[in-house]
Formats: sequence, C-alpha cells, structure tokens
Amino acid sequence: MELQGTTLFTFILYLLFMLGIGIHFYRKTKNLDDYVLGGRGLNSWVAAMSASASDMSGWLLMGLPGAAYISGIEAGWIGLGLLIGTYCNWRFMAKRLRQYTEKANNSLTVSDFLENRFRDNSKVLRTLSAIIILVFFLIYTASGFVAGGKLFNTVFGLPYHTALIVGVLVIVSYTFLGGFNAVSWTDFFQGTLMFIAILFVPIFAYKALGGVSVAHSQIAAVSPHYLNPFKDMTGASVTFMSVISLMAWGLGYFGQPHILVRFMAIRSADEVKQARIIATSWTAISLVGAVLVGMLGFIYLKTPLEGAATETVFMILINTLFHPVFAGLLLAAILAAIMSTADSQLLVTSSALTQDFYRVLLKKDASDKELVWVSRIAVMGVAIIAFFLAYNPDSSVLSLVSYAWAGFGAAFGPVMILALQWKRMTRNGALAGMISGGAMVIIWKNLSGGIFDVYEILPAFIVAMIVIVVVSLLDKEPAKEIIEEFESIK
Repeated sequence: MELQGTTLFTFILYLLFMLGIGIHFYRKTKNLDDYVLGGRGLNSWVAAMSASASDMSGWLLMGLPGAAYISGIEAGWIGLGLLIGTYCNWRFMAKRLRQYTEKANNSLTVSDFLENRFRDNSKVLRTLSAIIILVFFLIYTASGFVAGGKLFNTVFGLPYHTALIVGVLVIVSYTFLGGFNAVSWTDFFQGTLMFIAILFVPIFAYKALGGVSVAHSQIAAVSPHYLNPFKDMTGASVTFMSVISLMAWGLGYFGQPHILVRFMAIRSADEVKQARIIATSWTAISLVGAVLVGMLGFIYLKTPLEGAATETVFMILINTLFHPVFAGLLLAAILAAIMSTADSQLLVTSSALTQDFYRVLLKKDASDKELVWVSRIAVMGVAIIAFFLAYNPDSSVLSLVSYAWAGFGAAFGPVMILALQWKRMTRNGALAGMISGGAMVIIWKNLSGGIFDVYEILPAFIVAMIVIVVVSLLDKEPAKEIIEEFESIK
C-alpha cells in the first residue's frame, strides 16, 4: 500500500507537470505551423532529446528488456543496429532535410515535402503518403497504449481495460492542447527521466547481486550461452542472417515521420551537429542499459516471467530494488517513455489528416484557427481507433512496434534517402518505392513462418530502393526547376 500510495502521488505530480506544459503552449499556438511544427524553433537539446524519446518509447523500457530477458545478450544486436541507424539518420538526413523542407515551399509534413519536392500537382503522392502514415501509426500508437495499460495494471493493479483508458486520457490531453511544442518539450523532460531510470536500475541490480563479476557468474551458471552474442539460448550458433536481421532495425530510422519532423523543426541547420552528438550518446547509453535490465532481471527475479509478462521485467525490478519514493519516480519514467512516442504519433497522424486531406482535398481556404481545431479533433479520433486496436491485453509491445517500424522504414526510408541525395529521382519513382516497400512488409510479415527468419524491413527496404532507381531511370528526367532547387541545397 505504501508503494502504491507514494507511486500514485509521484504519478499525479508528473502528469500535472505534463498538463501544465500543454496549457502553456495552448496559449502560444496561433496557426497550423505552430501546432504541427512549432514554428521551426527547437534548440539542439530539445530536438535531440525529443527525437530520441519519441523514437524509443515504451519499447526501450519494456520491449527491449523483455527481449533481452528471453534471449540474453543476443538482443544487443538490435541495439547495435539502432545505434548505427540513429547516428546515420542525424548525420546524413537531418541537416539537408531541415534546409530542403524550408526551401520547398515551407513544407510542414513529410507528405508536404514529397509533393513539393517533385512538383506533384496530382496530389497522388501526398495522398498515398498520408494513407501510409495513418495505417502504420494507428498500429504504432496502439503499441504505446498497450504499454500504458500494462504499466497501470502492473503498478496499481487496475484491470487492463481501465488502465488502458487512463493511459489514453493522459496522453491525449496535453497533445490536444499544446500541439508540437508541448509534445517536444514534454519529450525533452521525459527523455531525461527515461535516461535516469535506464542508468540507475542496472547499477542497483548489479549492487544487489553482489557486483558485476558475481552477477555474470550467476548468469553463466544458469545459462552458459546467455552472455554469448553468437549463441542462442539452446547453444546453437546465431547465423549471419539472424545478426543482419536484428541489426536491420536500424534501417527503420530513415522513414519514421515522428523523427523526421524533429529534423524539420530544429531552429537552425547549424545546430544539427550538436543535436547529433546528444542524440547518439543518449541512445548508446540507453540501449546498453535496457539490455542489461532484461539480463539482470533474468537472475534477480525468483519467479520466472513468461509470454507478454516478460515485458514487465523493468517495472518489477524497480518495485523490488528501490524505496517507494524513488520507485515512484522511476516508474514514472516508463509512463514518460510511453507518452513521448504516443503523443508524437498522434500529432503526426492528425497533421496528415489535417494538412493532407482536410486542407488539400476538402477545404483549401480553411483558416489557421479552423485547421488547428481540425488537428485537435483528429488527435481524438486517431486515439479512439488506436484504443480499440490495443484492447487485447495479450498484445505484445515489441510485435506491434516491429510491424509499424518496418512499415514506415520500408515505405518512407528509401524514398526520403534518395529524395534528399539523388537529383535524378522522379515522382513516379517515389510512388513506386512507397507502394513496393509498404506492400513487401505486409507480404513478408504474413508469409507462413517467414523466409530465412529475416525481419521484414530488410527485404522490403532493398526492394523499394531497387524499384525507385529503376522506375526513375525509365521515367523522363525531372524538370529543370526541380534540379535547380535540389542543387541549391548545400
């Protein structure tokens, strides 16, 4: 009871702080640019931390520790791929995207940019990209709601569906009010809290187990293959294709709209380098911590976890390792992780509905005030649909995230890379790339047992890249004004 009471008090303080940020930016939001992109005013720290926090989500503190609990250090291959992907995304995409979106008619969304980049007056490119965003973000947002439901269920003993409703109401409230700035600044604080949690829990777990060497000896005694990245739990060798498949998670970064909009919103292209250092450092330490949480929980917890319950290992460790005051703070970090991604996903999806459907297809002369309110209503609509997708208490956070991550990574990743780096790319190439990448994810995912046990993003990404290049080369060359605009981006 002491733990629940103290934790509840900590949660309430934390949620009031998040709501206060939403109210603050509600008063500052004057037009659609403010609501969906924050007026391009993020400093390097907020851009880096909000991108990292919205990227990792409840997956960092639930999905990855759960995977490490089951498979040991083998799960670290996912982390390595994500770290490389984080660096490359900031290194090769961020600065050019920030410059190009402003040059291309002040593009506010990914769909905006693609239409303006290729001068697509038919609206087909915009519409298709908005549909992809809507479909895969509904799945992605649902994963955040599942994580929130599991959190309140585990910590407070609430029935899953009651816990789900509480989590959804919390996330929707400040996103509805404050838009992009509220989301980015709450993500900054949430990213800081996540970092503290993922740093302290492994340290205290090692201490409770008698130190690093003692803990690793205990792990080796229980399962000799747990600490070998090249062996699975049965002792069989991890194949080269398995390693590539796990590391292929890093390819997803190039196509995640909720990360790309942070690049578009950073205050100046000159601040990208500092943001890259911050984001890469945060990601490296957090991923190592998440894998250690799962592995240390494997030997620290006396009752084995099975199935979807493995994703609660971080919460259970906190409950057993820390005083109720600190436990409440660290458990709030999981809520922070969940909120930091779900709010971004809600906002990007509502932006697509408002900017790409309502404004372009339904009411071209809509006022800024009207568009902001349409975005807010869209946030609520998307949240309701995602709520029903998350209704199954046995849903896995990792499986939902992996599907959506692959969908975005393959549908948008190759398109965005080549749109920024290859002037010969055409509109038809972009269309073909999005269709082939997204379709390949769905086809590969639904093949019986998969092929070679390869994560679907890898074949889909490769197919989309090839299709874009072939179709663009077969297509007529881009117009002179498109080439000149491309070459003007330094």
